[in-house]
Amino acid sequence: MPLKIIAEIGSVHDGSFGNAKKLIELSSNVGADIVKFQTHLSEFETSKDAPNPPYFSDENRFEYFERTAFDKKQYSQLFQHSTLNGIDFLSSPFSIEAVDFLEKIKVTSYKVPSGEVTNLALLERLADTKKTIYLSSGMSNWKEIEQAMEVLHSDKTILMQCSSVYPCPPKKVGLNVIREMKDKFDVEVGFSDHTDSFYAGIMAIGFGATVIEKHLTFSKKMYGSDALNAMEPEDFKNFTKELRDAFQAMEHPVDKDNLEDYIEMKKIFEKSIYLKKDIKKGEKITLDHLSFLKPGDGISSSKYKEIIGRVTKRNLKKGSQLNESEIK
Repeated sequence: MPLKIIAEIGSVHDGSFGNAKKLIELSSNVGADIVKFQTHLSEFETSKDAPNPPYFSDENRFEYFERTAFDKKQYSQLFQHSTLNGIDFLSSPFSIEAVDFLEKIKVTSYKVPSGEVTNLALLERLADTKKTIYLSSGMSNWKEIEQAMEVLHSDKTILMQCSSVYPCPPKKVGLNVIREMKDKFDVEVGFSDHTDSFYAGIMAIGFGATVIEKHLTFSKKMYGSDALNAMEPEDFKNFTKELRDAFQAMEHPVDKDNLEDYIEMKKIFEKSIYLKKDIKKGEKITLDHLSFLKPGDGISSSKYKEIIGRVTKRNLKKGSQLNESEIK
């Protein structure tokens, strides 16, 4: 599977259609393959007095989702803008009605947010679309994940390890779960990186992840629930480069017995057998006669024991490189 990098926009646009378009362009420019939005329809998603998460309490959630939502025409334009910028469009629907809404603009894939893994009616609706589904797992146990996978029952499902902690500390990243997911479900596995650094996403590739998701923002100082825990453009650009380098390293195992790349380097850096002192014709060679010097284009220093005890065919001078033709 090729590596896919998702730039998660979340609520960073803060309801600005112009910002949303610019974030799509930014996602493409910093090297992401997919740009991801969240489709919130307040009346079908949350009660008006639902509590806020601990990292954002500036607005009532119902009102916040309502204020920052886009209509069908705008979503359709965002989808088209993604295509124009050479990046795939992805969204997380938080209700069945949101799936119906996104189906009208003919999106090609969906992301199940961590809090919706147990919303089986939503999963059944997503399964009906027959489209690629990215299933998050940030707050679910194995039983809940297995139940969700049974509902989605598709080889198009990509299971995403993540931890719903913002920012996520190293001890809660759970990279081990990536391998466990691959063993349990035999599906493509990805990683949603909620840390505030590079290391976890890069290490996730070593554990077998082929999809890496990271929040992207213009600035951590922007208003909203996601910006503070997102990555700024220059860092995200460097992050994508490091991810692709790491993935390439994993995809190309090295054969230590294939030394074609090192033939010239071995000559330069390895050592050959030289003479430490003059030696007369017919004299038996001892270790005291030998020194080991660069370059490695003569008899390899590794063969010195095969040289000891042999005799010279002629007089040899101190400092000369020993050749097979000179000894018997």
